[in-house]
Amino acid sequence: MNSESTSGFFAGLMMGAIVGAAIALLYAPQTGPETRRLVKEKALEIKEKAAKAASKIKESAVSFAKGEE
Repeated sequence: MNSESTSGFFAGLMMGAIVGAAIALLYAPQTGPETRRLVKEKALEIKEKAAKAASKIKESAVSFAKGEE
């Protein structure tokens, strides 16, 4: 599997996770403040995961560019 298809897979996986989490939160029976707190927590988690994924993709791209694949 090449790095381009791997990065595309992970991008799709992240988008699916985001959409699924958003739908679950919107349909969950909670008060407004509780839902906002959960959304904020999940957004921070997703931000951290996205930063880690971006870092891995960047490392792979640099490695590939140097011919170290």
